[in-house]
Formats: sequence, C-alpha cells, structure tokens
Amino acid sequence: MDSERSHIMDGDQAALRTAARGDAALCTVVGLDGSFSRRLGAQIAILQDGRCVGSLADGCLERELATQALQARAEGRRRTIRYGEGSPVIDFRLPCGSGLDILIDPAPDRRALRDVVNRLDAREPASLPLPVDGGFLAERRYIPPLNLTLFGESLEAGELQRMAEAFGVSAVKLVPGKGLSLGQRPEAQADAWTAVVLLFHDHEWEGPILDWALDTPAFYVGAIGGRNTRDVRRAQLEDLGRDEAAIARVRSPVGLIPHTRDARTLALSILADVVAEYEHLRPE
Repeated sequence: MDSERSHIMDGDQAALRTAARGDAALCTVVGLDGSFSRRLGAQIAILQDGRCVGSLADGCLERELATQALQARAEGRRRTIRYGEGSPVIDFRLPCGSGLDILIDPAPDRRALRDVVNRLDAREPASLPLPVDGGFLAERRYIPPLNLTLFGESLEAGELQRMAEAFGVSAVKLVPGKGLSLGQRPEAQADAWTAVVLLFHDHEWEGPILDWALDTPAFYVGAIGGRNTRDVRRAQLEDLGRDEAAIARVRSPVGLIPHTRDARTLALSILADVVAEYEHLRPE
C-alpha cells in the first residue's frame, strides 16, 4: 500500500496532522506485549481510499487496518482489536510474536486533534486523550518536531542542512553577514527541542554564539574542531564567565563518528547524533 510522504520526520505526527485536517481514521497502538518495531502510542492515519499516512509494520498490518477502518466507518463506531499473541483474529499473525492492541477510530475528535497540532506548531508539548477502557494507553503524548539551527558557511554546514531537510527536519542556517555579526550574539531562538551546531573553520566567530546557545534550553549544542580548537574554545567560554557545567554542554568532537575529514560523512555523523538525542526526549 502506498503511503504519503510527510514533510516532517515523525510519521506519527504526520498521521496526527492528516487526521486533524480531514476525514481520515486514526489508528493507535494502545497496548503492547513483547517486542515490536514501533513504540506504544505509534499511530497511522487511513484515508477513505485506503491509503495510509505513517506506518506500523511492513505493509501487511496496514492493509489489515485499512480494511478494519473501512468497516468501522460503515458501522459508525470505533473498535480496539488485538493482533498477534492472544488475538482472536486467527487469520492474521505478527512475525515478531508480540501482541498488539490497536484502537481504530474512524471519526476521532477533530477539534482535539487540531488543538494538539496547534500546540505542537507553537512549540509546546501536547497530549491527546484516547477513548479506550482501562488497561490501555489512556493518552498519547507528543513533543514538538526537531529543529536544527546551524551556524557557519562551510561545506559541512551546507551538507548538514541539505541532509536534515531531506530527512524532514527543519534546518535554519545563519552565516556571517546574514544573521551573524562578528563579536555579537545572534538574534535567534532555540527551545528545548532545538539542536544548535557550529560548523566554522574560522573559530573566532564562536564565543558569542556559544554564549548565546548556553543561555537557551537547546537539548544539543555542538561545534566542530580539533584538540587545539577545543582548548581555545574553553578559554573563551571561561573568559565569558561560563562554569564547568556549562562548558561541558558543548559537544566537541561532534557527531557519532570520532574522526572524519569528509564533509558529507561529518554531516551524516552529526545528524545521526542529533536525532539519537532527540529520540531520548520522547515521552514513554
């Protein structure tokens, strides 16, 4: 079954936004026993023509849910179905051996969905109550999408911005003369779901930018550079009055790969590191 591509990396939020916009069923994993490829609370939206936005498995489960969503729509009532271990649906099995309880809501509360979307767009966490009985997930919690703020006009900065946007991450790049002035703190915003990465080869730009970044709740602050650069950077931050705890927030070397001199590899390494840290922010 073909799935629509989202402009955001989070397939669950793509499903949420689709269901909030129009007449789509919303399916949510509200119970999970054992191991499964998606988390408790994972969601998928099913359009009237059977197409899916988001994903739960390899396609077979989506097709089954599309059929169930159409039946639920025809009956005008939601249903919660058990799949896998302990399921009465004997003609559909999960290869992982786990058990899933999935809420299939053909007509979710659109106003509640839009309220959640509006809060996420305002960069606030949000919760969606789920119409299920006791023992299942009572609410689905969301955090705002990942933002990436980049500083520098290096090749690495360009590659990281391109890769991030291709992955569905909003990436803003500030460069000297366009949003940056030497010796000045940037006029920018960063919240708790923003990663800040400095990719300068001319490191004299870094002091005020890092000073600004450390005043924000950004969950990730990183900067490229070797050992000598890191020593100079530490001295700059100490001169600006930053203590050891604040200086330790600055990741350097940055990225998952300890050493690379290829711009694209470094960009991929940083993006993977940022996404990994963002995943830790998600509510369980």
